[in-house]
Amino acid sequence: MTTISPTRLAAPKVRSKSDWHTLEAEVVLTQLETDRQYGLDATVAAERLEKDGANELIEAGIKSPWRILLEQFTGTMVMVLIVAAGVSIALGEIQDSIAILVIVVLNAILGFSQEYRAEQAMAALKQLSNPIARLRRGGELIERPAHDLVVGDIVLLEAGNVVSADGRLIETANLKVQEAALTGESEPVEKSLAPLERDDLTLGDRSNMAFLGTAVSSGRGLMVVTETGMRTELGRLAGMLHSVKSGPTPLQRRLAQLGRGLAVAALALVTVVFVLGVLRGEPAKLMLITALSLAVAVVPEGLPAVATITLALGAGRMLRRRALIRKLAAVETLGSVTVICSDKTGTLTQNRMTVSVLDVAGNKLEFDELLERSGMALRQEPETHQSRPELIALLAGAALCNDANLIQANPEQPQAAGDPTEAALIVAAAHVGLEKPALETQFPRVSELPFDSERKRMTTVHRSTGTLPADWSLKPSPYLAFTKGATGGLLKCCSQVLVNGEIQPLDTLLRERISKAHDGLALRQMRVLGVAYRPLEEIPPDAELEQDLIFVGVIGMIDPLRPEVREAVATCKTAGIRTVMITGDHPLTAGQIAKELGIGENGQVLTGQELERLNPEELAARVLEVSVYARVSPEHKLRIVEALHPAVSK
Repeated sequence: MTTISPTRLAAPKVRSKSDWHTLEAEVVLTQLETDRQYGLDATVAAERLEKDGANELIEAGIKSPWRILLEQFTGTMVMVLIVAAGVSIALGEIQDSIAILVIVVLNAILGFSQEYRAEQAMAALKQLSNPIARLRRGGELIERPAHDLVVGDIVLLEAGNVVSADGRLIETANLKVQEAALTGESEPVEKSLAPLERDDLTLGDRSNMAFLGTAVSSGRGLMVVTETGMRTELGRLAGMLHSVKSGPTPLQRRLAQLGRGLAVAALALVTVVFVLGVLRGEPAKLMLITALSLAVAVVPEGLPAVATITLALGAGRMLRRRALIRKLAAVETLGSVTVICSDKTGTLTQNRMTVSVLDVAGNKLEFDELLERSGMALRQEPETHQSRPELIALLAGAALCNDANLIQANPEQPQAAGDPTEAALIVAAAHVGLEKPALETQFPRVSELPFDSERKRMTTVHRSTGTLPADWSLKPSPYLAFTKGATGGLLKCCSQVLVNGEIQPLDTLLRERISKAHDGLALRQMRVLGVAYRPLEEIPPDAELEQDLIFVGVIGMIDPLRPEVREAVATCKTAGIRTVMITGDHPLTAGQIAKELGIGENGQVLTGQELERLNPEELAARVLEVSVYARVSPEHKLRIVEALHPAVSK
């Protein structure tokens, strides 16, 4: 174990927070003056915590009830009413003043109740538990609240962990991180250690970094913390959002304009009536009272209340549609929308990988079509449903060579937990009656070769406890090995292929058919995996396990569109509202989804790297033409929205 002097660690060198991914892992450790085995000394960590502050985001505080109440009396029309009530009291018109004040108070109560409930709901959403991080301090592995992390801490990452700070990865073992919350990337990102050459890469392309707020979906790793709190990428985004100042809505501007106009008109009326009356010889006091009475009569006392009630009714309707309106005025703003900027993952799509296509020896079948052939009967009467028996072997192999778990076996809506890609395979198999627990009972796993980023495949060996189902078309044997992975590498391990229930040599023609099928699915921006198997009399050494495999088929998966999205986009287009997609996903994926939805008919896609090179004037011109943005970071999204605002307001 290496011992490092605490005094030497007290002040790490400062680097730009954008270029950690360009450095070797050891260089990063040196720059931050820490050690992968020892970590930081507790004294040094305390000094850095005091210097940099806690590892937490500074949020715009929830409004206090008093502030919310005060804001109800700051509108121009409301202030005009309050002045009118005061004048009425001065004139002795007590009943009129009471009526005006009742309207003001009711209006304030209605607005306050709506906004206070919204603030309380927002506060409840933010009451999340503070995650615990496992890290090395002083050579010991300890657990500490995430807000105690400092730059230079060595943090362990495992499946299920939420990343608690930004960091450079220094060790990985099949590590995949779900970054959809930050980048919009629907699939977990496979992490690596090699330094990257370009310093202007978007977050989604920084494969050797882990970011605050993302989640480890599989594997494990070790990272050195490079940024904490508001200096993280998520913190920078929070800071930018805090700096955005919201302006008045169109209705608020018009009401304020009306209030100012009425105030000017009332003042002019008071002046004219008073002056003319005095010039005619009328008593000055009488003319002042008369003029003020006319001024009060000019004010439409019911207008603010009518506007507030209408907006409250709209907020109630939105709430019934699961949309929380934080400020009443926003209801009217929705009616003035001309451009909708939408993320892709989880908004236009379902943010869950789903099996879409099965392809065996170049013969393709859409998975929805397979389900229409009644999944359970498919297993029982394959010939009746004109199905290929290798489809059963394909799905069964994908479910067995799999580390995800089936958590709900309902045939109508099975659910699985684990890596999204593997979960999709288990769900697809369960849809046709091939439930993983039952499969593992009949074929218990006895050995495995875990997934490796270099091999890009995994293999599991299963003992056969009985006779194979006839529709599997697999040769009976004591053991079965299933291999799942990248099609290109998998084909190199195969010597035969399962075609129409028969095993044939994998000749050049069949290889070309399989490769063409893979390429066709990849062009549709699907995640494509191949499945192969091998009957075994005994378990061979690991080095010989992935040899002479029998290729079964390929499976295409995609993050499917939400069912209601096409109709929603079409409705917006009919209403003259332009839809813009802004995502951190790959440009080809974004372009394909946009094409399916009819977004951006000109086919233009602007990437984050291209956007980075545009100045504000150039971006303002491009946003009028481009409706699809890909590989963008959160700060790019803010730039796009800011550029769109004046562009569409012209």
